[in-house]
Amino acid sequence: MPRRIIFLLCTALTTNAAVAADESWLVTTDRWGNASHQALELHTDGDTLSGTLGGDALQGSRRGDRLSFTVTDEQGAQYVFTGKRSGERIAGEADFPDTNRADRRARHVFSARRIPSRPDGPPRTHTFAPSTYSNEFSATRAPVLTLWPGDSVRTTTLDSGGVDEHGVTRALYGNPQTGPFYIAGAVPGDTIAVHLTRLRLNRDYADSLDGIVPRALNAAQAVRSADLGKPVRWALDLTRGTASPQDAGGALSAFTVPLRPMLGGLAVAPADGWPPMSAGDTGRNGGNMDFNEVVEGNVVYLPVFQPGALLYLGDAHALQGDGETSQYGLETSMEVEFRVELVRGKAITMPRIESPRQIFVLGQAGSLDEALRAATDGMLQWLRQDYGLDASEAAQVLGSSVQYRVANLAGRSVGLAAAIDKARLENLRRGGDGSP
Repeated sequence: MPRRIIFLLCTALTTNAAVAADESWLVTTDRWGNASHQALELHTDGDTLSGTLGGDALQGSRRGDRLSFTVTDEQGAQYVFTGKRSGERIAGEADFPDTNRADRRARHVFSARRIPSRPDGPPRTHTFAPSTYSNEFSATRAPVLTLWPGDSVRTTTLDSGGVDEHGVTRALYGNPQTGPFYIAGAVPGDTIAVHLTRLRLNRDYADSLDGIVPRALNAAQAVRSADLGKPVRWALDLTRGTASPQDAGGALSAFTVPLRPMLGGLAVAPADGWPPMSAGDTGRNGGNMDFNEVVEGNVVYLPVFQPGALLYLGDAHALQGDGETSQYGLETSMEVEFRVELVRGKAITMPRIESPRQIFVLGQAGSLDEALRAATDGMLQWLRQDYGLDASEAAQVLGSSVQYRVANLAGRSVGLAAAIDKARLENLRRGGDGSP
């Protein structure tokens, strides 16, 4: 059995012993001070329990509010859970094999909370007004809302400094995020699709810098840029859809650019064994990607590493050039509407984005060389998974059609996107099991 231990208890531990039922729970187990997470599906029929935990079979029983079940993994190792239910909570103890000595056992405390059942009827649209924000992508932060595939959310984000649409500081600087949102049914090995259905700016200014990130400078230009890095306020004309440096004189007195709102931050929680990730960092789970194709009308695909995925979003930009070369985009606040879908049993190596015209894979790593390799590998995987291409065929598609764009140069890691025009692929049969 995997080391994760937050369990989705998908069964009714009902007080009516004559009724068989199913429920969903989220269980957290403390393993030597480390919380682990895992999905459990449990079925109750009278006093008999059955189901799976992380895909491994379980059998057990209950008496009143007390329950006990044993999980057997693919290697035959057994994990025994005993606990007591009180309302929508379960608390108890888990008896595990010792991680280092096969002849020994280890005991751990676990707890669980019930996940709401999917409501009857069509997918819902939720309006969520955040009152707290997160400066990290974490699996331990309590979800703010439970969503089912097909559900939509209308919410808001702050700017990277923690300022809202009224100019009020609501959170600590450093890309504070809205969320996390729990996607019911999502388990490690799945992919979530985040459809960005509406991104709207909700104030008339944005903040940026006049600097250039060190990665983009040679030695001579670095000397000439030594005095740069000063704040720049941008005026946003929401009626005309334009932005210009506020009170600019000289050559920039008439400089105006078109708005293109985007989300700099979009991520799920990292896997067990990894610490929470700063809202300024990136990885396979997404993060502070700062890719200017994360815009209204596009779909972002993220791999799932935790039960419920735990989706975060934030760091709104009114506009940003490739690479975020000034260290900041045009940082502002935003109204966001998104819809989530779930692609079950289909894992991806890196975040993907799909626009009406192109598909993108975002490689994120410590250097542009590494990011290039990650993006290329991810695009080859997409061509293999969805279009059935072998290595030779995929190499021919890349050689004739791939485009590379620098997504982000401003963080501790960098991002590079591999892109292909969908028109180049329209004569290839796309897989029938859904995107990505």
